[in-house]
Amino acid sequence: MPAEIITDLSRLPVPVARMRERILEAARSGDLEKLLLVMPSNATLPVFSFGDEKHPIAFWKANFPDPDGVEIPLIQILETGFVHIARGTPQDLYVRPHFAQTPLKDLSREQKVELFSIVTGSTRRCPALTVSIAPDGVWHYFVAGE
Repeated sequence: MPAEIITDLSRLPVPVARMRERILEAARSGDLEKLLLVMPSNATLPVFSFGDEKHPIAFWKANFPDPDGVEIPLIQILETGFVHIARGTPQDLYVRPHFAQTPLKDLSREQKVELFSIVTGSTRRCPALTVSIAPDGVWHYFVAGE
């Protein structure tokens, strides 16, 4: 059974909503340094790559064509619906965009439109870019699905 797509922000736990707002504020600035400042608010940096990269800004600059980071689609991702996965387990996360958890063939026409509003020129090779935040507000992931 597919996970429920949640669009009502009032259903987010307060720490998740707070982290989402902090990420959005930094992303809207277009300044990668501001985004980097939000990341270490956790005990460790969120996972931003499944490779050996050590610094998020260097990774983003190498993988997104805009050297200033403006094209990283965090704003669009954080404005989509989310799904709550692995509820009550150590892997309990709020994942955006919701369609990152759904096979492309199972997306509705409306969901595909939403997907292609996020898939930019820079992300065509990794359209499954996701943001995952735990119920306690810890930002765990900002990665492209492998």
